[in-house]
This record gives sequence, structure tokens and C-alpha cells, in this order.
Amino acid sequence: MQSHKPWIDDLTVTLCRAIENVRQASSDFDLNAGVVLPKGRVLKPAAVLVAVTEVGDVILTKRAAHLKHHAGQIAFAGGRMDDTDSDLTHTALREAQEEIGLDPSAVTVLGNLPSHETGTGYTITPIVAMVPTGLKFTPEPGEVDEVFTVPLPHVLSPKNYRVEGRVWQGQKRYYYAAPYGPYYIWGATARILRGMAEASLQ
Repeated sequence: MQSHKPWIDDLTVTLCRAIENVRQASSDFDLNAGVVLPKGRVLKPAAVLVAVTEVGDVILTKRAAHLKHHAGQIAFAGGRMDDTDSDLTHTALREAQEEIGLDPSAVTVLGNLPSHETGTGYTITPIVAMVPTGLKFTPEPGEVDEVFTVPLPHVLSPKNYRVEGRVWQGQKRYYYAAPYGPYYIWGATARILRGMAEASLQ
């Protein structure tokens, strides 16, 4: 991306460095070595949009409270790949348009990160992109309660992450968390962002 605004060029370099340096896939089980995964499991492909504004804010959503899965959690816009999607980038852009009203034509895709496997049986590909500042978002009420932003320096600073745990299916499971104000960023979202944080320092 060429720009007459130096800070946008610097931001692009930072994001591209993270994309280049994140070399390993991640999973919800990274901090839980004792978890035994079923053999022959089939993961469903999905994608999320890691969208960053030109002033360096990461766009996140708070999932609707009435949802059956992950209600009220902080997440990127994204979802499962449809048969009609041409690729996972298409999936991320389509889902972002459906969930928060983000026009795909306003998105500049920079690349993708390695996949992240979830405990719910998905393999998520994070698509990293830049979008203009000042866009207005329209949350889809069936899926999203709120759209908000977090400064990129917050999520790219490893010191803002901590390991926490809770009992799930009778076992203590550990995960990364990076709270920001009233927003509790954790799980897959925090793990993906922490990978970017580590890579951006390399």
C-alpha cells in the first residue's frame, strides 16, 4: 500500500512483518498439553478478518448474548466457509459484511496468518487487512451486540497478555487473555493476536 501519510506506511510494515514472522499454526490447546484430541477428526474451515484502521485500531466485535455458542465473547468478524465462497479471504470479507456492514471494497488485504484450531472443531484462517478510519459499522443484531476498536499497540505488546484458566468439561483449561477496558479479550481471539505480538518483535 502506497501512502503520502508516513504513519500508514509504518503501520503497513508492522502488519506485514507480523504476517511474515508468524510461522506456526496455533490452537486452543497450546497451553493444555494433556488434552488428547480424537484421531481422524475433521476440522471445518473458517476465516476471520483481522481488520486494522489507518490510525492503528483493531476492529473487534462482542457477540450477541443470546447465541448458543460463545455468547457475549469478544471476536473478530468472521465465520464458517460457505460452499459459494471462492476462498477463505472471500469468507472473511463476506462474514465481515454480514456481521458489521463492512464494505469489501473498502478493505485492503495484506495477507493471512497460519491457521488456528478451535476446541469446537474449526480451523480458522486469520486474514489481515487495513481499512480506512472513520467507517460506520452496522452490527447484525442476530450475531453482534457491539463493534468496537482496540489500539494496535495494546494487542501487539506481549506484556498485556496473561495466562488464565477455567474448568471446562471437568478439566482445568488454560488460555491467553488480554483485557482492554471493559472488554475481556481471550481464547482464540487473544491467541491469534498474541502470535502477531510475538512476531512483530522479530
